[in-house]
Amino acid sequence: MIDNTNPFWTVTLPEMLDVIFVAILLYTAIVWARQTRAAFVVRGMLILGSIYIIAKYLDLQMTAWIFQGFFAIFLIMIVVIFQEELRQLFERIAVWSLARKRVPTLGSSTSDVLVRTVADLAKEHVGALIVIRGNDPLERHITGGIALDGKLSGPLLKSIFDSHSPGHDGAILVEQDTITRFAAHLPLSKDLGQLANVGTRHSAALGLAELADALCIVVSEERGTISVARDGKLRGVENIQQLGAIIESFLQVKFPSTGQNNFSLPFFRENWIAKATAIALAIGFWYIFVPGSKTVEFSYKIPVSIENLPPNLLVEEIEPPVVSATFSGPRRAFYLLNSNNIKIAIDVSMAELGRRTFNISEQNVRYPKELTLQEVSPSTLKLSVRRVPGASDSDRG
Repeated sequence: MIDNTNPFWTVTLPEMLDVIFVAILLYTAIVWARQTRAAFVVRGMLILGSIYIIAKYLDLQMTAWIFQGFFAIFLIMIVVIFQEELRQLFERIAVWSLARKRVPTLGSSTSDVLVRTVADLAKEHVGALIVIRGNDPLERHITGGIALDGKLSGPLLKSIFDSHSPGHDGAILVEQDTITRFAAHLPLSKDLGQLANVGTRHSAALGLAELADALCIVVSEERGTISVARDGKLRGVENIQQLGAIIESFLQVKFPSTGQNNFSLPFFRENWIAKATAIALAIGFWYIFVPGSKTVEFSYKIPVSIENLPPNLLVEEIEPPVVSATFSGPRRAFYLLNSNNIKIAIDVSMAELGRRTFNISEQNVRYPKELTLQEVSPSTLKLSVRRVPGASDSDRG
């Protein structure tokens, strides 16, 4: 029996939850790939995957076989190449399972103090590096430094970054209204494209922003300019109003207020392309692996082809010229199936003059190995041949 049921009419609640959960995982992976060096690898994998699908569709068996072997070791390659990124991803998953209140945020007045002090430091060409912690733990990335736990204020910041202070070359870590550590050392970035014509402080700020979700503020000692690093991106700040907006935006995203509706319209507008892509991929994977794994039957009309016809004979008629073949297999095996790859070939090397009947068996049918031949109708065909005018029996060879 041929199954023409549309699987989308029989979706159950567990399957819907399954699609939603996979979409969340895919969206997390997409955001992670965009923020790390994995973006180029993901693009490469998409290109290779497309080539593999095309090779399967065109029945390029050797090309498909090579790609199947490559995908078999792909997971091992991911673990080896992206050890640091995967560790960072698992850390963020662990952080999401904790209550947000465990990582306190800055007060609005403290944010104003921070903006005014940074502006003064830039005006006086005093170098500074300030890290505002997000949700990610920073202990693994920060080395050295001196614990302080001091109330954040303008005079304290200026005294720390004074050129005569022993800790002025390091970074300070800000959590809530407190400077928890100063003179800390941050990992240096190797992104030469973003670090052209900037100093070590910028490299350290970008290095931490590549590994954690912190906001790093840099004041250039030579130029007196302000830059911020966040989510692996380093960019300059034109004025203190823009700096204040950046800090407020960071705090709103990382530490939303209790009464804020997390499912508001901005939630759907933010990264909507990535979210739509994740949902589309999740539905596609569900369609392939859930309905696609169900066994179905489909029938195809296949023209009969003749093989090994003696050169002194000519085919006058094939009755019937088209045979119906029914195949069974997983639904996904039929998605990219090219019916032109299914052939019914009859060997007529021993054909005699006149009309002759040939049986059609499974040996005469060529089809993809994922399928199973169920029925061929009709099971016999009649072939009418005649001798080519002027040909002799010696032409058989």
